Amino acid sequence: MAAVRISSRSGLPSLLLYLGIGVAIGQDGIGNVAFDNAELTQVIGYAALVVILAEGGLGTKWKEIKPALPAAVVLSTVGVAVSVGVTAAAAHYLVGLDWRQALIIGAVVSSTDAAAVFSVLRKVPLPSRVTGVLEAESGFNDAPVVILVVAFSAVGPVDDWYVLVGKIALELAIGASVGLAVGFLGAYGLRHIALPASGLYPIAVMAIAVVAYAAGAMAHGSGFLAVYLASMVLGNAKLPHAPANRGFAEGLGWIAQIGMFVLLGLLVTPTKLVDDFWPAVIIGLVLTMVARPLEVLVSLLPFRIPWQEQALMSWAGLRGAVPIILATIPMVSGIRGSERIFNIVFVLVVVYTLVQGPTLPWLARALKLGDSAEAADLGVESAPLERLRGHLLSVAIPEGSRMHGVEVAELRLPAGAAVTLVVRDDKSFVPGPATVLRRGDELLVVATDPVRDAAERRLRAVGQGGKLAGWLGAGGSTAISGHRGSIPRLSGHRDPKGKRTSG
Repeated sequence: MAAVRISSRSGLPSLLLYLGIGVAIGQDGIGNVAFDNAELTQVIGYAALVVILAEGGLGTKWKEIKPALPAAVVLSTVGVAVSVGVTAAAAHYLVGLDWRQALIIGAVVSSTDAAAVFSVLRKVPLPSRVTGVLEAESGFNDAPVVILVVAFSAVGPVDDWYVLVGKIALELAIGASVGLAVGFLGAYGLRHIALPASGLYPIAVMAIAVVAYAAGAMAHGSGFLAVYLASMVLGNAKLPHAPANRGFAEGLGWIAQIGMFVLLGLLVTPTKLVDDFWPAVIIGLVLTMVARPLEVLVSLLPFRIPWQEQALMSWAGLRGAVPIILATIPMVSGIRGSERIFNIVFVLVVVYTLVQGPTLPWLARALKLGDSAEAADLGVESAPLERLRGHLLSVAIPEGSRMHGVEVAELRLPAGAAVTLVVRDDKSFVPGPATVLRRGDELLVVATDPVRDAAERRLRAVGQGGKLAGWLGAGGSTAISGHRGSIPRLSGHRDPKGKRTSG
């Protein structure tokens, strides 16, 4: 917990502190714990990555990512190929690695880390297009990179390029199909089956995400892409107790990061890093200053994205624990020089995370990229009323919402929906039609099942456009994006025996 607090204050990704803890208790540190099981590290790392991708998918807003999806897909495929080629050439010609080792390093470090990107970007008020591209890229590019690393680390000759491309395309297609299918089926089930306790919903959501990974892997597809897409569907499906679902996933994500990073710190031997420090710096310099900008330029050329946004995307290609985990694959496969590959990747990630992470907000300000003026979105939580065929919507009005100053009657909610309670300054009261809403209010809205979605769309539209939202053409028929506001944990439902419960 102290490491989390320090990292949030300093702007450094928590990766470094957790790696430091692992190194400190390792065999060269004060703990003197001997650990060299690369296979166990890889298995735990994969499991942790599933949880991290699930948490990232649940927190990804479809409204923000939809316009950026084509660019993110190209960046995750064509961009990865460009990055692998440039970085591998630098590792071969500048550092002297053989081509197999160089290709492995090029593939390993071409994956941007989902945990690092999610944790840093959500603290920086960037335009939604930039955030959408970077978040989607970090969720998508793990899949092709894992396929490449496994192919380059296999015993025997490396497959021809067209065979690799075919394998990548097939596994991505299978993973995407499985992930979307599991996500939509899981969302349908959770919206139509009232569980007996609200605490079961977060567990069910995470279970569905893990099932997506397992099903994708068993179908010989990309399990990582499956879990990310399934989680994104679940996160945008207006599930009951959605904020609690995200909070639970976020907690599991922190546990996964902490355990994974400490284990990676244990696996490394600091005294063996000295000889590989400068090769790592050279490869990292080419990756950061040449490969990544070229990757962004080539991939985003058809989309006419401004150069300022491309510059920021080039610098925001954050690496984290994922490349270090992928570097254990050649170790498990017994590739010659695999320990050196691991050491180079470890040093590269640590050094360039120290440089890129803290400077990203400064670069965003220098490029005049920011989105702080956008109206804040409402926080809405839904709890099912199974016996009454209705829903309770718990609504938080954050700072910046244009619902401030709107009278209850001016909300013009659809017939079958009504504001039943307002909590203001720790006091609750039943509002009248002329009650004026304020920032910081928490509302309890009851809506029948047929108008539940329309009521939420109308509330979000008023939060974005104010009392004239309907007259201005934003009456709630279209989705409106915005920043996530503070959300109260208010919910209520009926248990299977018909008794009313609340929390």
